[in-house]
Amino acid sequence: MEIINTTGRRKTSIARCYVQPGKGQIIINDRDIKDYFKSDIHQILVNQPFVLTKLEGHYDVTANVEGGGEKGQAEALRLGIARALTKFNAENRPALKKEGMLTRDSRMVERKKFGRRKARRKFQFSKR
Repeated sequence: MEIINTTGRRKTSIARCYVQPGKGQIIINDRDIKDYFKSDIHQILVNQPFVLTKLEGHYDVTANVEGGGEKGQAEALRLGIARALTKFNAENRPALKKEGMLTRDSRMVERKKFGRRKARRKFQFSKR
């Protein structure tokens, strides 16, 4: 029984995924997926790679996720699972690649600059 170890990142979230053949159980930070992600949208995001490759219920996932918010963590976990599925079987790669599951979304929050209110917003200009 082979365990594949992959990582996924999104914004400031990092997910370490351990995927192995099993019954489709997903455990995140020692909690079930339904307990960890209360929102159905985030649960669907995590399951997307399995749905695309028609492998729902074939693999068990154990993941350690840290940093960021719920959405960033869910998307980091999705990337980690997609990478693991391509390691298991290279035939899964085209379907996942077509949907953009194997691409790391590198967008980050822009830092605040000095002399400004936010990253780009300037203080209000008053002529008089």
